[in-house]
Amino acid sequence: MRILCTICFRKGSKGLQNKNIKYIFGKPLFKHTVDQAIKSKIFDNIIISSDYKNLHKYIKFSKNLIFLNRDKKLSNDRVGKLDVIKNAARHAEKIQKKKFDIFFDMDVTSPVRTIDDIKNALSYFIRGKYDNLITATLSKKNPYFNMVEIIKKKVGLSKKKKQNLLRRQDAPKVYSMNASMYIWKRNFFFKNKNIIGKKTGLYPMTSISSYDIDNELDFEINKLIIKKYAKILK
Repeated sequence: MRILCTICFRKGSKGLQNKNIKYIFGKPLFKHTVDQAIKSKIFDNIIISSDYKNLHKYIKFSKNLIFLNRDKKLSNDRVGKLDVIKNAARHAEKIQKKKFDIFFDMDVTSPVRTIDDIKNALSYFIRGKYDNLITATLSKKNPYFNMVEIIKKKVGLSKKKKQNLLRRQDAPKVYSMNASMYIWKRNFFFKNKNIIGKKTGLYPMTSISSYDIDNELDFEINKLIIKKYAKILK
C-alpha cells in the first residue's frame, strides 16, 4: 500500500501575514507539520507544494521528500485546496513514476496535532474501508440547541427536532471539521470534487489538537498549547 502525504501552503495570508513561515518555537510554522509527517514513518513520499522559494533550507534532505514550486495560477485565494492537492499528487506520481493507493493531506495551520493522531486516523480509515476521511472535533455550538438563523425576518433554531430540547447534552452530537487531515483512496480522490461522499469516515480529535491558526490570537494560543504539551506533541 503506497501512501503519499501532501503538505500545501502559499503566500498571501490575510488574517496573519506570512503565517506559514512565521517562527513558532524555533522553526517556521510549516516545518512543524513536515516534521510530524516524517516522524510518523507511515508515508512512502511527502510532497511540499508552495509558492515560497528555497524551503529546502529549513529541512534536512530526505530521499522521500519532494518539493513542488506551485504555479501562480494555483497560488491565489480563489483556488480551492482540493485542486492544489490534486496538482501535487499528479506531480508526485509523475516524479516517482508510480501510482499511490492513498493520499493523505496535512494542513500546516494545525501544528498541535499529534503523531498518534496521524497514525490513528490512517488506521481508522483503513479499518473502516472508507473512500475518504475527514477530521473533526465536537462542536461547541449545536444547531439543534444554540445556533440560530434569521429566515423571513424571524429568528429560529438552525435545526429542529419534534420535542423541545432543554439541555445541550440532549441534542444530537455535531462536529466541526478542523481541516487538520484528509485521507482519500486514489480512485475516489481523482473522480470526486466533493469532500463528503457516501462512504466518508470521520476521525474525532480533541479540541486542543484541533486548534488551528487563522490570525494573531490563534498564533499566540498555539504557542501556549505547544509549550504546555511539548512532550505529547513530539
